[in-house]
Amino acid sequence: MKKAAFQPHERGHPTQLPKEYIDWLTQPITRFLRIEAAAGSVLLFFTILALVLSNSPWAETFLSLWDTPVGITAGSVEFERSLREWINDGLMTLFFFLVALEIKREIVLGELKKPRLAMLSITGAVGGMLIPASLYLAFQLGQPGQNGWGIVMATDTAFVIACLTLFGPRIPKSLRVFILSLAIIDDIGAIVVVAVGYGEDIHFRYIGLAVIGFVVVKIMAVLGIRNIAVYLLVGGLIWLAVDASGVHPTVTGVILGLLTPTERWVSEARLLTIMECVVPSTSVSQQGVFSIDRKVLKTAEAAAREGLSPVERLEMLLHPWVGFVVMPLFAFANAGVPISFSDMSGSLYMAVFAGLVVGKPVGIVLFSGLAVCTGLAIRPPDLRWPYLFAGGMLAGIGFTMSLFIAHLALSPALVNAAKLGILSASLFSALMGIALLSWLLKRDDLHNQGEI
Repeated sequence: MKKAAFQPHERGHPTQLPKEYIDWLTQPITRFLRIEAAAGSVLLFFTILALVLSNSPWAETFLSLWDTPVGITAGSVEFERSLREWINDGLMTLFFFLVALEIKREIVLGELKKPRLAMLSITGAVGGMLIPASLYLAFQLGQPGQNGWGIVMATDTAFVIACLTLFGPRIPKSLRVFILSLAIIDDIGAIVVVAVGYGEDIHFRYIGLAVIGFVVVKIMAVLGIRNIAVYLLVGGLIWLAVDASGVHPTVTGVILGLLTPTERWVSEARLLTIMECVVPSTSVSQQGVFSIDRKVLKTAEAAAREGLSPVERLEMLLHPWVGFVVMPLFAFANAGVPISFSDMSGSLYMAVFAGLVVGKPVGIVLFSGLAVCTGLAIRPPDLRWPYLFAGGMLAGIGFTMSLFIAHLALSPALVNAAKLGILSASLFSALMGIALLSWLLKRDDLHNQGEI
């Protein structure tokens, strides 16, 4: 068979897809999106922007923007929410869906499938939820802000990853795995808190409809339906049922994420066999035109797509959208707060600050230590206790879930004080965690050089 010539006008290496001029712009953006830590930088930018605008001459306009009602009214039927509520209840469902995908991937395919190693993160996360919540209640028991105990329980994964990325490969890999696993388990705790602690009056009729919807999704997966649009339609209907039931609608994303299959439809061996069929199917006509059988190409395309499990494929699809659109928009809508020193002197502010800054690292180290001492968990040799404490400090960055729960748990009169506590505690935890890690790494470098 005559080999088709590579044409000079085709830009790029012949073994790669042809390059277009627009690729010089899109490829750096694509590389940027693949760096998970960059989401933390975007999140930080919109947080600062929201704080600046909410303390500027345009503060009233900016803050009232998020209270703008958006919805549909048809006769006596009204389906309406404020713009902030659409973001918190609607778009954040995608965030929870992605979190659930990460949880399932870690449990089935990742570090959490190793029992004793996973127990270190699990027990650390439990301590990092119980101690902060207890410390918060010590300040707020019997006070108006008592119901906000869930505010101090969660860790913001994007900001923590951004902080760890500052040190590159210098930090122990086990610390990165420990903190990421702990953050995932924290998210599970936050999800339970939202579902159980901050729901409304339960309407079991709608819960029944939602359960039927989840069963339909499972049946669709078993039957082999792979059209994402169909799942979006059914998922939207389930969201409406859960919303009407009194349970917070973001729980829909959690359950759908956990129902997503981790098995590949096309195995590696079958994928390789299909790809090998592409070359024999090529031919060159008498005019020298190079062609490939379209049916073979379509099969190869489907095989390449289905060579990844639905969990992996959806994570790759959604991660940039959640990291660079949903979370920054959430921060822009919720992080804006007029800074008032009177709010910073109140007991609610102190409860949030103490819960995140003190409760998180103490709870994580204490419960991790107990798990290791009792033999319930093992600690990797390179994950020394000072590094684990530094990771615990970074875990005090609550932000996204803390703001989310604050709006659910507290009255509007108390939200600003809680927001200030969350923002200042997250900033303090980040700075202290980074400073401690820098000192530990510098000390280790000097030790390795024989200077100490």
